[in-house]
Amino acid sequence: MATPSPRPSRRLWTTAAPITGAIEPPRREPEMGALWILYRQRLRRDRWQIIVWILSIGGLALLAVAAIAKSFGDDATRAQVLQLATAAPAILVLRGLPRGPALDSFTFFEIFAFLALLAGLMNTFMAVRHTRAEEESGRAEIVSATAAGRWAPLGATVLHAMVANVVVAMATALGFIAGGLDPAGSLVAGLATGAVGFAFLGVGLLASEFFSTSRGANGISSALVMLAYLLRGFGDATGQVSPDGMTMTAAWPSWVSPIGWGQQTFAYTGNRWWPLLLPLALGAACTAVVVALMARRDVGASVLAGRSGRANARPWLRGSFSLALRLQEGAIIGWCIGGLATGLLTGSLGAAIQSSITSNPQITAVLRGMIEAQGTSMTQLLVAALFEVAGILAAACGLQAVLRLRQEEAAGTAEPVVAGSVGRMRWLGSFLGLGTVSVVLVMAFTAVGAWASLVASGDTSGSAGEVWQTAVDQLPAALIYLALPAAVFVVWPRATIPAGWALLGIGVVLGVYGGMLGLDQRIRDLSPFTHTPVTTSTGTDWSGGFWMLGIAVVVTALALAAVRRREVGTA
Repeated sequence: MATPSPRPSRRLWTTAAPITGAIEPPRREPEMGALWILYRQRLRRDRWQIIVWILSIGGLALLAVAAIAKSFGDDATRAQVLQLATAAPAILVLRGLPRGPALDSFTFFEIFAFLALLAGLMNTFMAVRHTRAEEESGRAEIVSATAAGRWAPLGATVLHAMVANVVVAMATALGFIAGGLDPAGSLVAGLATGAVGFAFLGVGLLASEFFSTSRGANGISSALVMLAYLLRGFGDATGQVSPDGMTMTAAWPSWVSPIGWGQQTFAYTGNRWWPLLLPLALGAACTAVVVALMARRDVGASVLAGRSGRANARPWLRGSFSLALRLQEGAIIGWCIGGLATGLLTGSLGAAIQSSITSNPQITAVLRGMIEAQGTSMTQLLVAALFEVAGILAAACGLQAVLRLRQEEAAGTAEPVVAGSVGRMRWLGSFLGLGTVSVVLVMAFTAVGAWASLVASGDTSGSAGEVWQTAVDQLPAALIYLALPAAVFVVWPRATIPAGWALLGIGVVLGVYGGMLGLDQRIRDLSPFTHTPVTTSTGTDWSGGFWMLGIAVVVTALALAAVRRREVGTA
């Protein structure tokens, strides 16, 4: 007899009571809580870089006061320097806007533009590092999928940079005050430095929206900082000189440069506050545009989308050198455009300088005669000053080839390359070879721009041969910044990026500003830029250039030999 099937339990049809400890929706952090967490993450990640930037800018302010007080001890000496600068305005490209011979205003004239340049670079690097670089690595998408969303990371980056700029402003002001300058003017100078930095924070954030790679965003934002520096120099050099030759009113190009806006505060002589609103407004406007663009694009996308690659590489791309070129072509093009723009300034600035004259032509004639008596001319002085800037651009372009090596190794994409037929030496040599070519290209574009602009302006005081010779003179120092970082990359890979930029920054300070800072000649000789050959009407002394070329060749050879003895991907 079949057993009857059991009746279904009534529990199957009843609603179970809630179980304590059941899975609940994840608790979302408050927006301000996520903002604070991300801000602390940025602060911890950048702690050493921020400290170095702040100490460098504040330390330069203090060092500049002490050095200027020692080298130009009285008003009469400083007045002679200002009269020489206004009579030979090419000097103003690398200095600032003269506002009188007093120690405080003379210090502001000598060092502010460079401090503002450093603040601008600090902010563009910071902006790109925490926006486009995060999206490029995929970390931004992970963060945006959490309670933080898309806006908290941007807010944390802006907050992080604003705090850093306030500290930079205070460090600059304290450096000037510690040197004995007027506190009110020092505060204005410090705030001007911080305000310029905030303007370029917006520029860096905006560049990160347009370019799909951090390299492209860094390249264009750094170029814009240099362009602002050169526009400020162009406006200062072509401004109106006072009858006594010790003050100037800047021309219009200075008014389209955030660095020029900072100068218009007239720290120590006028202490004007309203020009600070201009860089602050630029930074805020750029940030507002960034918010609008972010609301209309996906994470990882960009306004200028990267073009799709081919399914199969062309024959000329099937090599290590071609791979290096493909990875860096955008950055090289950007640096070459910067060199071309620097060269094009030569003719227009030269024409403006030749036509400018003070209301006391006797002073101008005497001072220009002093320059020409030393075997040079106004045009040669101008070409040398601008090509010194182009030489720094070329050095940075070569340095980026080595930095790209480290980025490829850290990302894990270098190991598959060297695991095949491409050995370590060939891999390193391809990037160094491309770096050498890029250095030459930057200076070549600078020379082409300078020669074309001088011809167009009708300036016949300098020949095409002298222009090209001055371009060649910059190559040895630039190649040093390709060889030394390569050695660091082989010996201590983790230090490649910070050490590379530190070497270039120290070289610029010692070589370009060492004399103004009153540094001992033995210290200044540590910079490759100090030994750059100088072309005059009597010839060129290439003794320092040959030494630098020899050092670059030896260090490069040692790096190529040593890379065979270490594993790719090691720390």
